[in-house]
Amino acid sequence: VLQLRQVPAESLSIYVADVETGDVVLDWRADEPRNPASTIKLLTTLVALDVLGPAYRWRTDVHALGEIRDGRLDGDLLLKGFGDPFLVTERVWQFVRRIRVEGIDEITGDLVLDDSWFDVGRSDPGAFDNQPLRAYNVVPNALLFNFKVVRYRFEPDGNSVKVSVDPALENLKVDNRLRVRQGHCGGFQRGIAVNMNGANDTVIFEGRFPSGCERYAMDRTALSHEAFSWGLFGLLWREGGGRFSGGWSKGIAPEEAEPLFSFRSPSLSELITRVNKYSNNVMARHLLYTLDAEVNGPPGTEAGGRELILKWLADRGLESCELALENGAGLSREVRICTSAMGEMLQYAWQQPYMPEFLSSMSLSGLDGTLRRRFNGSELVGQAHLKTGSLDHVSAIAGYLQAGSGRRFVVAAMVNHDDVHRGPGEELQEALLRWLYEQ
Repeated sequence: VLQLRQVPAESLSIYVADVETGDVVLDWRADEPRNPASTIKLLTTLVALDVLGPAYRWRTDVHALGEIRDGRLDGDLLLKGFGDPFLVTERVWQFVRRIRVEGIDEITGDLVLDDSWFDVGRSDPGAFDNQPLRAYNVVPNALLFNFKVVRYRFEPDGNSVKVSVDPALENLKVDNRLRVRQGHCGGFQRGIAVNMNGANDTVIFEGRFPSGCERYAMDRTALSHEAFSWGLFGLLWREGGGRFSGGWSKGIAPEEAEPLFSFRSPSLSELITRVNKYSNNVMARHLLYTLDAEVNGPPGTEAGGRELILKWLADRGLESCELALENGAGLSREVRICTSAMGEMLQYAWQQPYMPEFLSSMSLSGLDGTLRRRFNGSELVGQAHLKTGSLDHVSAIAGYLQAGSGRRFVVAAMVNHDDVHRGPGEELQEALLRWLYEQ
């Protein structure tokens, strides 16, 4: 494959070892630091499992800043986030419903938002690739609703294009300038250009949508964190029959006051499957902030989370090569690790009591996650639990494989070279895994 695709052998690193014995089966430039892309999420999630525990749950507190009488809160409602990375629309609906169960039907004041558990600082969502509206670039926030993402659906309607929004936030306006062109359903983003206005409250669609498309969907971020949370909360509150016409403000929860209730997330062992199987960047980044906040005290920071992971590695003798962790998600040109270090970390994880939770968080080859469309019809289907990684000019894979003989291996492979993300990287990975399956 290297020869056919003209990929230099020195751009590739591989480490394979027998899980049970630790014997190294293959070492090719395994001590050279490479960009691992999203496979670095395996390190972030492993440390989270070890430090926080597989049963760890985030919480979101609700404080009623006023008297509740006959279903009416005479004052503000304060929401304090503790970094729950999976407050998707369905769970926000459950959250809102729980507030109603506590006896509140009407809120006379504002929605007060407390996201002080994390200190994110000034962060540019477009810094990585100048695509600030892309869902993978969402900046962490301790009170994150639905990843700050909306789904737009497009359908031809005569000479114009019908646009629907989910969730239909009342504070997000749509400026639809799309027209229909005759043609088959194709082209980058189906010919749609998307931008936000200067006030960041209006999404603008321009371009010519092909008539051959019956329907097309696009996920993009919208609004500020606070405006999004307020918009989604208000939408679901009113849909459920509640009354609320206030605005939003930022605030801090009273230190000694008991919350009305705490809304708990699914367990960490459940949520790392979202991180690893589907390579969710903002959820992985939340783990860094959460680790720092829980171990060193709030506010959690990205730098604090990085330092904690480096110390964790050092304490276990796993700091065997140069490591640049960056944001813990792999969305970086600067992140580096060696395949030998990745492999040794995977061997360590295999010996831990939470190994089943860690293993099941990875994609099953040919069956789900980022591997669901690969290895079809081959003997590799269902034989490996792996994390993939891909950036421009980076292709990587890491995890565990069970060979046809029943032997289990840890495997890590990374290639950094021009255009390997366009196909050659996956060809190299499949060739390696097929060879390993025969061992």
